[in-house]
Order: sequence, then C-alpha cells, then structure tokens
Amino acid sequence: MNDPFRQTAAPQFLETGGKRIAYHSTPGASPGVVFFGGFMSDMTGTKALALEALCRRRGRAYLRFDYTGHGQSSGTFTEGTIGGWAADAIDVLDRLTHGPQVIAGSSMGGWIMLLATLARPERIAGLAGVAAAPDFTEDLIWGRMTPEQRNALERDGTCHLPDEAGNPTYPITRRLIEEGREHLLLRGPIPISCPVALVHGMADRDVPFETSLKLVEALASEDATLTLVKNGTHTMSDPRHLPHVFAALDLVLERVAAHDAARSERRPT
Repeated sequence: MNDPFRQTAAPQFLETGGKRIAYHSTPGASPGVVFFGGFMSDMTGTKALALEALCRRRGRAYLRFDYTGHGQSSGTFTEGTIGGWAADAIDVLDRLTHGPQVIAGSSMGGWIMLLATLARPERIAGLAGVAAAPDFTEDLIWGRMTPEQRNALERDGTCHLPDEAGNPTYPITRRLIEEGREHLLLRGPIPISCPVALVHGMADRDVPFETSLKLVEALASEDATLTLVKNGTHTMSDPRHLPHVFAALDLVLERVAAHDAARSERRPT
C-alpha cells in the first residue's frame, strides 16, 4: 500500500557533543513546530510525515529528528536513556530552531517535550501531546514486570519483554529504568504554564489514557485540554484518527496566537 506521506529525501545531520542527529527541516512561519517521536520510533513514521505535510501546506516551519540510537542518528538504542534523549531534543531546539516553538510529542516524545519545556521554558510556546507517556519506564515497564523479569534485569542488565503473543520484543536495560527515575514528573505538580492540548485513544493498549488524565491535572497551565478518542489506538496514525492529532496541534497554535494578542494589548503604547 502506498503511504501518501512517504518521504525519501536524505536527512541533514547535526553534529553535537560527539553525536550525529539526523533531521529534516522545513522553513516557514513562526512559531515553528517540532515533532518529538516515541520509544523505538523514528522521524519517518506516519504522524511525523503527516504533520510535516500539514505544516508545508500552511507555510509553517517544521522540524523532525531522530534521537540517538533511533532511525538514522548515531548511537546504539540500548545505550539510550530518557535524560540522554531529552538532551538530544534540547540540542535540536538550541541549534536548529529560532524563536518560539510548539512541540508535538508522541508517546515517549510526550515525556521528552515536558522535560525540554522545563529546561527551555522561554523557547516553548505550546505543547501538543499524542498518547503522552511521562514516567512510562517506571509505571508501564518496571511496574508491569514480574518478579522474575525484574530479577533478570537486575542480574543481566538487560531483558526482553514479551509481546501479547509471548514473543520477545525490544530490549529493556537496567540503566534505562534507573536513569528514568531521575526524570519522573507525575509524582507532583508540573510547573509548565503554556497552552497544552493532549489527545489519547481510549483503546490504547500501550499507554492507558488515564496517564493523560493524570498529566492534565498535574500541569500548572490553566489552558490545558484533553481529547479522548473512543476507538483510538496508541499510534493515532489511522486515517480516522489523524484528524484528532491535527486538531490538537491547531488548538495549541490558536491558543498561542490568542495569548500573544492578549500580551500585545497589555503592552504600554
């Protein structure tokens, strides 16, 4: 089947701190949009390309990239951590974007976008989260492990969790779990005040929609919304569900414009 969003152009690379981060950048109007992908995902996924096509049609700046150990960037996946991938995202914001940005974060990217916003609050104008998964290493991986799996992880440093059919899937490292505990956010208030729009499928088997409920409650922002999609799955990449992703981004951009207009009116003349 042909993917209408398929893109074959070679990426550019950001060389920073011994890392080589692959990215695609589209020039356009401000605020720009930056896509933060998910765990073991990359920038060639349906949502990343669909949002790029949307921004191109509207003349808005857009950037997508691969974390280290993902896609076409350097590094090995099993050496990655939440803090390391957040550092990648912050490097991308600092080195490849200018002016205010709206971040669209998918799954793990929803956690990374929060960490990046806390690190660079002056750069982030708004957030659009798709099945955002803050704290997933603790709540959804470690929290769901059996005692045997935890023992294997502690003993060997790595374990492969089975899928629904019982087959081993991607590797989980002890370092990923332990380092992730340094970045947990849902244990208290999250001091992020910019506009936020979250969307989450109620049929998500990977990240329960209750995670987004907790997140919207924890955020300091008084301009935070959550849309639940009854039959939506984790990726929200189905043609039936992508419009909800677009709507979340549009809502954030509208609210950012409204906030900017209100600030302009308050400035002394």
